[in-house]
Amino acid sequence: MVELRKRREVPSDVPEPPLKKKSSAIKAKLEPESNAKTGLSTNGVSRKEATKVGDNVDLDGFGDEVETQNGEKTTLKKLVDESKKGVVLFTYPKASTPGCTTQACLFRDNYTPLTATGYSIFGLSTDSPKSNTTFKTKQNLPYTLLCDPKATLISAIGLKKTPKGTTRGVFAVDKTGKVEAAEPGVSYHRINRPNKNNDNNNTNIHTSLQGPAATLEVVRKLVQNGAVLSSENVAKVPSVERDTQDVEAHNIERRGAAVLSKRDTDGVRAEVAAEVADTAQKLDEGAGDFSNKE
Repeated sequence: MVELRKRREVPSDVPEPPLKKKSSAIKAKLEPESNAKTGLSTNGVSRKEATKVGDNVDLDGFGDEVETQNGEKTTLKKLVDESKKGVVLFTYPKASTPGCTTQACLFRDNYTPLTATGYSIFGLSTDSPKSNTTFKTKQNLPYTLLCDPKATLISAIGLKKTPKGTTRGVFAVDKTGKVEAAEPGVSYHRINRPNKNNDNNNTNIHTSLQGPAATLEVVRKLVQNGAVLSSENVAKVPSVERDTQDVEAHNIERRGAAVLSKRDTDGVRAEVAAEVADTAQKLDEGAGDFSNKE
């Protein structure tokens, strides 16, 4: 006969084993912390809505202090107060790089018509005063460049990249603090482009502008819509549509010249071949006459 053993009873006063805590790395992934200085969470999502066109911003303390390329401290409020109608800021990622040079030169070449209605134009980046001084001098820029190494103003106008960097774009505000433009360097418009047959029929094509040209287009539209310009300045206001059409016309002209050049070359070859054939025929005829005389 088999005797069954009884199980040992577990005392009721024994505490349960403690639960393991989640590692800090896992906790950080599950619960992203907010960055109070930038206004962004660790996953790059903004905790507040970006400033948009039509908003009225309090210019006192907006974006903190920045420096000019000469090292002079200033603020957006001070710049607006000193302007006649308002301030336009165009942002660029890094001074003296190809795209930023193109952008700065576009605003340089069109500075007079763009400021004709009273807007003051400034370039804005995280570059140092030394870098921006070199940039301004080398490119002969007629406007002031603002240095924002901590990106406080760039962040305030919604053009700061995460975790760091600057988005190319435009921000404009009038004397009352009303935002008149706030967008990155992309805009859309309609242009006319000659069709493939190069006849008089044009086809409307929607196209998008990106980068330097788009930031200029934003300010151009702002100037045209914001006030009545003199006829002289209206003609000078830059039009990306006109520029694009000029480029297309230039390309067509080049293609036409290439075709004419090819035709000219073929014509010369044909003339030479005809002359050779004519000469050969005359030689043959002369040889025949000489043999008959013999």
